[in-house]
Amino acid sequence: MLNLRWQGLPFLCLLLACGQRPPETAAPAPLPPAAPPVPGPDLKALTDTTAVALLTAYGRQYPGHEVLLHTRHGNMRIRLYDDTPLHTANFLLLARKGYFNQTVFNRVVKGFAIQGGTSDHLTMRLNKYRLPPEIRAGHFHKRGALAMARYDDEQNPGRLSSSHDFYLVQGKKLTPYEAQSSTNRELTPAQLRTYATQGGTPSLDGQYTVFGEVVEGLDVIDKIADEPVGTDNWPVQDVDIKVSVLK
Repeated sequence: MLNLRWQGLPFLCLLLACGQRPPETAAPAPLPPAAPPVPGPDLKALTDTTAVALLTAYGRQYPGHEVLLHTRHGNMRIRLYDDTPLHTANFLLLARKGYFNQTVFNRVVKGFAIQGGTSDHLTMRLNKYRLPPEIRAGHFHKRGALAMARYDDEQNPGRLSSSHDFYLVQGKKLTPYEAQSSTNRELTPAQLRTYATQGGTPSLDGQYTVFGEVVEGLDVIDKIADEPVGTDNWPVQDVDIKVSVLK
């Protein structure tokens, strides 16, 4: 009898289980709506042939003049100039599309400048395109100036700017004589005073397109410039870049 009772127990348990309602499971949470596409041309559409027309149209339709550059050393608020429309539109487009958010400061020369806009781990890539120079006498390489890098005159006599490699000037303070002696461009009295009181790199004036300036967070440039670097001037510890458009 004992064996029969134990033999029937699993069957009894099965019958009892069949009479129970299955546990209710929560419905899966709805997926968040997909982010709307960022307006503006596809970055892959930019080439040496198309860049001017696409950026001109983009700058008119989606203007902007202030960005925030985020780093682990702090943030820099940067004002972009209106009279360098191609460079400004290009920087805004790359910022809004998220291109700069995968880049680092890859060349740091203390007392000169910090350069960023690329990295070893790019997931979003650009076609090769360059920007026509927009060199203005009123824009100069004072401390905090934002400019676009380029190849030297021997390879690039037209002084076409890089599409993505930018730099921020640290520089040093110079006497009016030192500042004027270091450039072929005639500096104004106001520019000479700025180089004497704030510092900069006047040797670059007239050679590269300056299209903005840091208006808040100048000390961040100094902190990045103090980073230990390798033989290629790349910081030993990456200084990541994030750029957001403020207005």
